[in-house]
Amino acid sequence: MPARYLLDTNTVSYIIKGNRPRVRERLLGVAMAEVGISVITEAELLFGLARRPDATKLKTVVEEFLLRVEVLPWDSGAAQQYSRIRATLEGGGEPMGNLDLMIAAQALASGLVLVSSDAVFQRVKGLKIEDWSR
Repeated sequence: MPARYLLDTNTVSYIIKGNRPRVRERLLGVAMAEVGISVITEAELLFGLARRPDATKLKTVVEEFLLRVEVLPWDSGAAQQYSRIRATLEGGGEPMGNLDLMIAAQALASGLVLVSSDAVFQRVKGLKIEDWSR
């Protein structure tokens, strides 16, 4: 079963930290084969660990999470969506952070539902979004 949901970095953080129980509950109701993260999110998680080399418990939790979730590569289709979305948003005077934009582009290009509580993604036309924290 291919991935159906793309978890954004904030959603993954909620899962790892356990500070939004509804997100974990919702995750438990979905087959892990249907859940993926962007390689961009993987990079952000690893960056967070690199900034805190003494956080050994956090490192273990992140590594365990990465073993259980599919990490999806960023590809040419995502790059094409990125260029279109960025041009549209910047042309309308509503720029978006590049990493969030890359994740949104990847979800759109792959036909995935982006799981996020970040309202900024609502500006991306055609992007399917679910907020598991509500």
